[in-house]
Amino acid sequence: WQPLWGMGVLGVGSVPSGCPMAALGRAGGARVGEGTQLSIPHSAPQCWEVRKQNSSEWCRFIRSNPDCQMDGGFLDYLNGVFCVFPPRLLPLAVTLYALWLLYLFIILGVTAEKFFCPNLSAISTNLKLSHNVAAFSLTCPLHGVTFLAFGNGAPDVFSAVVAFSDPRTAGLAIGAIFGAGVFVTTVVAGGIALVKPFTAASRPFLRDVIFYMLAVFLTFMVLYFGRIRLGEALGYLGLYVFYVVTVVLCTWIHRRQRGDGAAPPGPWEPEMPTDSEEPEPSGTNSSDYGEEYRPLLPSQETSLRILTTALSPLDYRKWRRKPWYWRLFKAFRVPVELVLLLTVPVVDPDKDDLNWKRPLNCLHILTSPLLCILTLKSGAYGLYQIQGVFPVWGLVTLVGSVLAIIIFITTSNEEPPKYHCVFAFLGFLASAMWINAAATELVNILRTLGIIFQLSNTVLGLTLLAWGNSIGDTFSDLTMARQGYPRMAFSACFGGIIFNILVGVGLGCLLQMSSSQPLVKLEPDSLLVWVLAGALGLSLVFSFVSVPAQCFQLGKAYGICLITYYLVFLCVALLTEFRVIHLSTS
Repeated sequence: WQPLWGMGVLGVGSVPSGCPMAALGRAGGARVGEGTQLSIPHSAPQCWEVRKQNSSEWCRFIRSNPDCQMDGGFLDYLNGVFCVFPPRLLPLAVTLYALWLLYLFIILGVTAEKFFCPNLSAISTNLKLSHNVAAFSLTCPLHGVTFLAFGNGAPDVFSAVVAFSDPRTAGLAIGAIFGAGVFVTTVVAGGIALVKPFTAASRPFLRDVIFYMLAVFLTFMVLYFGRIRLGEALGYLGLYVFYVVTVVLCTWIHRRQRGDGAAPPGPWEPEMPTDSEEPEPSGTNSSDYGEEYRPLLPSQETSLRILTTALSPLDYRKWRRKPWYWRLFKAFRVPVELVLLLTVPVVDPDKDDLNWKRPLNCLHILTSPLLCILTLKSGAYGLYQIQGVFPVWGLVTLVGSVLAIIIFITTSNEEPPKYHCVFAFLGFLASAMWINAAATELVNILRTLGIIFQLSNTVLGLTLLAWGNSIGDTFSDLTMARQGYPRMAFSACFGGIIFNILVGVGLGCLLQMSSSQPLVKLEPDSLLVWVLAGALGLSLVFSFVSVPAQCFQLGKAYGICLITYYLVFLCVALLTEFRVIHLSTS
């Protein structure tokens, strides 16, 4: 048996006749997961039909219907909302789920920003990849368009891969990838033009828009033909590699023409910020604020003191200076940051000690591997018992404890060991597992909300999932524009999302193929899918034509047009979802 999966249902190869899973239908039914269709029998009721049952039958229906079973994740959200909560408390359950959904987005953002990106940057430094060579794709919060495409794109890509792995949730992936593309290229790009009118970087802009239009056209053709083969999935990844090579080659040619690699970038090359572009650090910068409190004579801190300081996610001097809303948001982030500090090491090449915290890093030798095995496949591998006697998590705990003791004995608090760079790879893996676990819960809870409200996965993807995954880029790009770097932020809008669509779709489909069935079927029959694809393509064509027509001088009129376009698109998408706009059938 090969799993069914798709935007509503995708088939990997053919569906065996008589297969018991063939009764899954369209990703939760005719409404939930709508977007593709596969000719399969509907002998069993679909999960979305639970709301049609008497409220006293909800729990029995959920537990007995195979279409309502959650394949991954730690929490069974459908069982919780229909079995744990009585029917009269359904609004309370939905409210709690919505709050948990917001918190999952916070977990994704904090993990990517403070743990995944820094470790990926440290890995690039240890591999001797200069930022000249590594400059491509998405913005990481403080660096413009940098090597860390995977860092900032990790939540989007992990969400896409997780959604693609289940036939009932894959519509979230297409909706989120296309929806985020429309949102970033209209709302975020338009917001940058409103905040700070500027002259766009011509050649990087044209390059990124052309590559993105190619990616959208490739996806459009895949949807039109209703399938994606192994060669096409590899073509997605190959196109991204070609994009990276093009960026690196263009940067190298430009620097050769300029003749001075350290000179400030030209007006068309914003993605290579040099030291002269960076804002001068102020005397009240939070990282320098504690200089006056530093003792004149060096003193050796105890291991316990180092551990407690390293595990504190709060800077109390910064806390006192910040407004109340910042403190409120920080209070929500503190539990997440504390757990991440306990389980994910961070290597910082910009610090003299590379962020070496001996007692905490030794603890990470134990906690990081435990995290990895207990989150992989929702803990199935970690709880597996070797020879039916000894659990895997016990073996990992034993080996990790021995290694931690050895490292603690053979190192000092003052100087990091020569193999400290290994902690960057460990932190990269641990933070990736955190992102994957949060993305799995995110997809499951969105599917649950879709079943409760009888909404398709596509519309949930282009709204909630797309907005949640794009909120970090929105704030970082707008902040960058306000600080005087609108060209850098604008370039990130079009260059960054190329990674999401090419790697998200390519890798997501590639992981579902097998040697015997190198084919994934994509058969969209929902008008909303075509509205989404057409809206993204039209927004790119609009920018591709209008930006050069304005001689790359972008002002408030351009920003207002883009934001208006997104609002119109959102109205059309919602009207299509609720069948106000539909294709006439004769």
